[in-house]
Amino acid sequence: MGEMTRVGDLPAYRAVPDGDGPWPGLVVVHEALGLDDVMRRHADRLAEMGFLVLAPDLLSRGRRVVCLAQTMSAMRRGRGQAFEDVDAARSALAADRRCTGSLGVVGFCMGGGFALLLAGRPGWDAAVVNYGMLPDDPAVLDGACPVVASYGGRDRFLAGAAAKLEMALTARGVPHDVKEYPDAGHSFLNDEDNAPWYVAPLSRFVLHAGPEPASAEDAWGRIEVFLQDHLTR
Repeated sequence: MGEMTRVGDLPAYRAVPDGDGPWPGLVVVHEALGLDDVMRRHADRLAEMGFLVLAPDLLSRGRRVVCLAQTMSAMRRGRGQAFEDVDAARSALAADRRCTGSLGVVGFCMGGGFALLLAGRPGWDAAVVNYGMLPDDPAVLDGACPVVASYGGRDRFLAGAAAKLEMALTARGVPHDVKEYPDAGHSFLNDEDNAPWYVAPLSRFVLHAGPEPASAEDAWGRIEVFLQDHLTR
């Protein structure tokens, strides 16, 4: 279903639904661990739902640790190369004749933080936020597109994030579906534990990261319904 391609000078993974289209488009923003097989399978799953998916590799401009630091810095500042790269992917989808022109952003972990920041910017019709860090200033959500967000109740790093996001979106009249899963930790949508050994203590004892199939199945169902409602009308 999927294949590697390029968006400008970045490698990217593209997943295309079966059939002739056209389909709404989704830009997938990967975890801090990069565009790995887990992220590609997420893209394939979204394509199976009927969306044209493009996932740029934001950590491919040089040494991964340097790219990650620069990408995280861009997220904190709300501007920088990572935002330009995601916008290039959005533009590529918009120009694809197989795309209807309806566009959403889907983020996991680090990518979830980007998805929240992008929700309040022009060009997006829906945002999918999976255990994404909240913006320092909730005013960036003013005028945001519809948001569906999922968090793990065992994720200590993001404790209380779901309730805070629910409050911020409600106050701004943004259509949303926010849910916290008490049995899940960070990265619970992943179908395997992809954390490298050197982050295992943080992953295991602080984030309680890793698959939680029951919570994941419910979250994927909510994501599909939400995207169908807001991108296919």
